[in-house]
Amino acid sequence: MTKRILIITAFLLGTISTIQSQEISKNALGIRIGDNDGFGAEVSYQRGLSGNNRLEFDLGWRDFDAATAIKVAALYQWVFNLDKGFNWYVGPGGGVGFVDYDDRVFGRSDSDSFFFIAGDIGIEYNFDAPIIISLDIRPEIGFGDFNDDLDLDIGLGIRYQF
Repeated sequence: MTKRILIITAFLLGTISTIQSQEISKNALGIRIGDNDGFGAEVSYQRGLSGNNRLEFDLGWRDFDAATAIKVAALYQWVFNLDKGFNWYVGPGGGVGFVDYDDRVFGRSDSDSFFFIAGDIGIEYNFDAPIIISLDIRPEIGFGDFNDDLDLDIGLGIRYQF
């Protein structure tokens, strides 16, 4: 079993290192619309660090059946070129959130905070115009009374590059 994991890991690292990177934009600003227990939107900013890695910062709002939340996330991403204009990316991150409960559902009004660690994997298309569109999945493990389990946040983003 351990030998199989080592072989798979070596194969994946070899594959990743042979993929040619594409120059990414220094800055990108836009929105990310997602869903992981409730509809939400995020203002998203990406800052290119080098030719194939970047930071992403998201400030979002979520609306659940029983609550509303504000969430801040920060992610580090490695970007790999698939084909002209198409990239895929992966990376770790985390963040904090604040939630207000609806008193109609719980019989009381309350608020809570939580923090989370996250991963991010997605695909994006870089148009000839300074627009980039992306689709990603962000597994999040939360810590706190409100968010203490695994959530899968799926998001569609559109950003202006400058």
